[in-house]
Amino acid sequence: MDIERKEWEILCSEQEIQMRLKELGDQISEDYKDKKLYVISLLKGSFIFTADLVRKLSIPVKVNFMTTSSYGDATESSGKVSILADIQEDLMEYDVLITDDIADSGLTMKKVMDHISAKSPNSVRCCVLLDKPERRKVELSPDYVGFTIPDKFVVGYGLNYGDYYRNIPYVFAVTGRDRKND
Repeated sequence: MDIERKEWEILCSEQEIQMRLKELGDQISEDYKDKKLYVISLLKGSFIFTADLVRKLSIPVKVNFMTTSSYGDATESSGKVSILADIQEDLMEYDVLITDDIADSGLTMKKVMDHISAKSPNSVRCCVLLDKPERRKVELSPDYVGFTIPDKFVVGYGLNYGDYYRNIPYVFAVTGRDRKND
C-alpha cells in the first residue's frame, strides 16, 4: 500500500483547496440564506471535505452522515451501491445538500439523491470536492464542484488508497501504477 512520493502528481494543493472551499462556502451561504440547510456527508471519503466546508458557511447548518459502499477496497466502483448507514431524521422541513469527495461514475450520488428525495425534503442538491465528468455512467451534474479533474486515480484530502492517505492535506494522482492492476 505504500506509494512513493515520486509516484505522486499534485492536482489540488492545500492552498487551492482552502481558497476553493471559501468560494463554495460563500456561494452555498448565499444560496441557502433563507432556508434550513441540512448537510449530509457521505462517509468515509467526504468527512474532511465536509468538515472544512461547513466551517466556511456563514449560515446555520445541521450536519449528518450516511455510509455508502460501491468501491470496497478496489480502485474502481463495483457499480452496485449499498446504503450501509441511513439518515433517520425527518427531512421534510429541510433543504438538503449532499456532500461527497468525488463524482466519478455518478452512481453513488444518484442513488443517494434519489433515496433522500423520497424522504420529501424541500430540495436536494449535491456538492463534490472533485468531479470526473468523463467517467459518468448516469445523468448527474453536481450543483457545486470544487475542482473538475481528469480521469486519474486520486488520493488525499479524504480520498484513500487501501484506507490510507486520507490525512494528506492535498489531492494527488497516483502516477506510477497501472490503475487496472491496483
